[in-house]
Amino acid sequence: MYEFILPDLGEGIHEGEVLKWHVEPGNTIVEDDPLVEIETDKAAVTIPSPKGGKVISTNGKVGDTVNVGEVIAVIDDGSGTAAAPAKKPAEATPVKETAKPTSDKKPVEPTVAPVIGRPVPAAPATRRLARELGVDINSVPASGPGGRVTFDDVKNFAEGKPSAVPSGTPAEKAAKTPTAPEAEFAAHAASTIPLLDIEPLPDFSVWGPVEKEQLRSIRRKVARKMVTSMVLVPHVAHMDEADVTLLEEFRRNENERRQGKSDAKLTLLAFVVKAVTAGLRAAPRFNASLDALKEEIIYKKFYNIGIAVDSGRGLIVPVVKNTDQKSIIEIANDIRDLATRAREGTLEVSEMRGGTFTITNIGVLGGTGMMPTINYPEVAILGMGGATDKPVVRDGQIVIRKMLPLTMAFDHRIADGADAARFVTEMVRQLSHPNMLLLET
Repeated sequence: MYEFILPDLGEGIHEGEVLKWHVEPGNTIVEDDPLVEIETDKAAVTIPSPKGGKVISTNGKVGDTVNVGEVIAVIDDGSGTAAAPAKKPAEATPVKETAKPTSDKKPVEPTVAPVIGRPVPAAPATRRLARELGVDINSVPASGPGGRVTFDDVKNFAEGKPSAVPSGTPAEKAAKTPTAPEAEFAAHAASTIPLLDIEPLPDFSVWGPVEKEQLRSIRRKVARKMVTSMVLVPHVAHMDEADVTLLEEFRRNENERRQGKSDAKLTLLAFVVKAVTAGLRAAPRFNASLDALKEEIIYKKFYNIGIAVDSGRGLIVPVVKNTDQKSIIEIANDIRDLATRAREGTLEVSEMRGGTFTITNIGVLGGTGMMPTINYPEVAILGMGGATDKPVVRDGQIVIRKMLPLTMAFDHRIADGADAARFVTEMVRQLSHPNMLLLET
């Protein structure tokens, strides 16, 4: 028998949602045939079977969450070794510590035995604190909902203080309290931020019918990222318009001239990516990240531009790598390829990592402008509206020009309004004069 354990799905990914089983118990499967489709908070991936044989059991129904390190399938591969039915580690019986610390100066021992092969539930900020304090997070007693290690748990452990572990079984604790990191933040923030009082939602069913949907996978990841960004980062926005009349004329003419070629059509977004890249080289503060714990700015000497894509399952941000080394045509090809595979759910996790700046474009959907949220831990994001014909004044005359609304949100901790104004103004100048922009290629 062969017990197939859910493999590592990428850095920082500890779980996934079962989207589809390609087999069921009793089926015969060939090695490398599709076994199960798992959706992580980054993308959907189809996992092939590492062995051929008869499927004995599968772990997790469609919609269930499975963890890295869990046995998700048992396959009779002819080896003859007996295997126990697949079982989630979460179902293991907690082992309570009987010995008590003799001094409050020594770190306490965990009250629940860690499950081997399963990452300890903890928010990224909590993991970072553990690293900073030199604490093994696997040894920290968990007091958070669903067995989650909290920020205070790590601090108390490092200081040798006992952790306030809630009473009741893990199932009872999970049923009483939400398991999302926002709940942990709410509890921590409510005790440290003056006047902050986060109350539970009322029972809306009192006033009429309701329908509930579990926050899952990509949508859950977006929610966490947005909360993190809006809580940690002081957002400021600078708005302007670019006259893209000449650029649009050049773009249309080039697309007509290049008909029949395999390259992607030149889009306005591809030119904006190039203009942003030029701006980042001149203003490195916007191509950086701020490490608040170390109080240092990390300047990135590479240019990877994230492109926000509406995938139908949630917002996905694939990354166009090394935009300073690519032509506008190459960038257009990359955008087409990444956006297509983002909607199909076939992107690799590595294709959504390493971004230094993000562009989100609502122009194709309508709207005159937007206030984008920074894609943390980046420090700036550009929002594009729809390019429309508008009456403007040129040399004292009212003329019709195609204007592109732009909004750049940035982290006020690392830059000021004047920095953003110079950045956007230069970008507007290049988009308004295509010849200048092409010199950057």
